[in-house]
Amino acid sequence: MKISSTIRRNMQVNGKGTATIFGDRQQTWDQFGDRIARLASGLSNLGLASGDRVAVLSLNNDRYMESYFGVPWGGYVLVPINTRLAPPEIEFWLNDSAATVLMVDETFVPMVPKIQAQLEAVKHIVYLGEGPAPQGMLSFEGLLEDISGAPPADTASDDLAMLYYTGGTTGRSKGVMLSQHNVLYNALQFAPTVGYRNNSVYLHAAPMFHIADGTCTYAIATSAGTSVIIPGFEPAAALNAIQEHKVSVTLWVPTMVNMAVHYPGVEDYDLSSLVDMMYGASPMPEAVVRRAMEVMPHTRFHHAYGQTESAPILTMLAPDRHIPDTKTGKFGSCGQALLGVELKIVDEDDNEVPAGTVGELCARADNVMLGYWQQPEMTAHALRNGWLHTGDGARMDDEGFVYIVDRVKDMIISGGENVYSAEVEDAIYQHPSVAECAVIGIPHEKWGEQVHAIIRLHDGDQDGNLGEQATDEQTIIDHCHKLIAAFKCPRSVDISTTPLPLSGAGKILKTTLREPFWAGQVKSVN
Repeated sequence: MKISSTIRRNMQVNGKGTATIFGDRQQTWDQFGDRIARLASGLSNLGLASGDRVAVLSLNNDRYMESYFGVPWGGYVLVPINTRLAPPEIEFWLNDSAATVLMVDETFVPMVPKIQAQLEAVKHIVYLGEGPAPQGMLSFEGLLEDISGAPPADTASDDLAMLYYTGGTTGRSKGVMLSQHNVLYNALQFAPTVGYRNNSVYLHAAPMFHIADGTCTYAIATSAGTSVIIPGFEPAAALNAIQEHKVSVTLWVPTMVNMAVHYPGVEDYDLSSLVDMMYGASPMPEAVVRRAMEVMPHTRFHHAYGQTESAPILTMLAPDRHIPDTKTGKFGSCGQALLGVELKIVDEDDNEVPAGTVGELCARADNVMLGYWQQPEMTAHALRNGWLHTGDGARMDDEGFVYIVDRVKDMIISGGENVYSAEVEDAIYQHPSVAECAVIGIPHEKWGEQVHAIIRLHDGDQDGNLGEQATDEQTIIDHCHKLIAAFKCPRSVDISTTPLPLSGAGKILKTTLREPFWAGQVKSVN
């Protein structure tokens, strides 16, 4: 399984078919294949060696998609950068991956001077936006000047192709290493079921830096279908794209679905072409699904569950199970194991538990990662005994349907983005007034979960004073915005005048802190 083979097949079986549509630009698979071969040649001319990392910090566009294929075509490793990160986080990803090339679009050109002096390995900055490249940057189109193009690198299917960073329970992001085999295998696992065909039209509305859209990028490519790309999700733009280009399949997170189906005038759009919609990253409220089925009566909904470490999909809830019915419906479930995936629920000692018992969900499949970048101990822990330990508390019924009930990992999912509490706590503790801190997820109607911080100030600051500056909720929130991405920052802060509850081992009891917020809820996560 080689990414280059996918494109060569497309050129053979659907060379004149449309590969990408982005604004006024459109190209066939023959043109796409020619461009990515020339991109690989251009990167080689920069002096890159096999396995070197190429990072992309950009909104969605057709050149981003070309990088998804041109970088591994040349034997290099793609590192998609979350566009919502704060500068210190971007610096860490680039330095930890030792990326030698950074590609940016016009949106992120102003970011470059803020981080460039701190970058340890980046030698070339490539501009993939519109118009001439800014001073000191290379042009993406300039890299493609070698009209001969490079032949596919002599790589193996289990060679590293993608380095996706994900948050860490220790406060440090981890680079998830995915091979060519991992990403293509996962795409082939779900593509036929969801409806990817050579006449399919897929809408890239979710961010291309995210592995959810990444796996769909490979799925539409393995099918030789068409990609319609918009810079980012905005309800009117997404609905217009579906109507104009007769989009047949897409992937949205529940927050996007909620925004679209409640958009004023949504009933006036012709959405009849949309046959299949995947959603994931968090469960979809029943009320939103019901509304979506009203607005999109021709659409089949597929709930996908997984994580970056599994490239990413592990389970899928089929459309015919999206029925709140005691006989056939499994609406509260995230589905059954995907083709080629083996699942089990284990206790604290890694012993498999009976059906209906809550434990940790573990998976074994060819889409499971190679490991964590330069983190052998974390890799060994996550992949112990040959199984990926997801960190999600779950139960499985006697038909193999999985129900996520809690998280073993200290993680919050807000608007489809993973937020690791340790990262937020690390930022809060850098404020000199904070003595104790705990970050938890609390229910939120729109985002699923909201990042909430509970802190205790140092005794000298109990009056709310630090010099002349008041230490209050907004001060803590503003402090976090300087250090971490906005979506990770607390939306609310409680300042406690008493010590936070501790376990016998001296750890803050987050379960106790969560209880008042989740009282009456079926699950302790959304």
